[in-house]
Amino acid sequence: MELANIEKLVKKYLNAETTLQEEATLRNYFLSNNVAPHLEEYTMLFSYFQSNKDETFTKTIELESKKSKRKNFKWLSVAASVVLLLSVYVGNAQYKEYQQRKTFAEVQKALKMLSVNLKKGDKAVASLYTYENTVHKIFKTK
Repeated sequence: MELANIEKLVKKYLNAETTLQEEATLRNYFLSNNVAPHLEEYTMLFSYFQSNKDETFTKTIELESKKSKRKNFKWLSVAASVVLLLSVYVGNAQYKEYQQRKTFAEVQKALKMLSVNLKKGDKAVASLYTYENTVHKIFKTK
């Protein structure tokens, strides 16, 4: 093997740009005993891959079922509906209380205006009584 070619393949391998055929060439080179001294650090890598290529994973992996996620979404939609209904109920109750307070304030304002106008009328009637008493004193009708 040409050393320059192997160095190019190593660079391509480290950049994840090699084909399977080029990786096989590298594997064969690094598993042979004719490795250049400055490339010996890669021999352990390729020997590890060679020794462990037949290793398999034997434990079973339990996957979550899709039904549990759907069940959670059902409960989520039920909870959202309950929250929505509760917020509408509370909002409606607060709106009614607001309307009652507003109506009460308007009635209070109207009664105060009525009271002010009655006091004005009461003062006018009092001045008429004063006028009538004065007229009676002058003419001594009573």
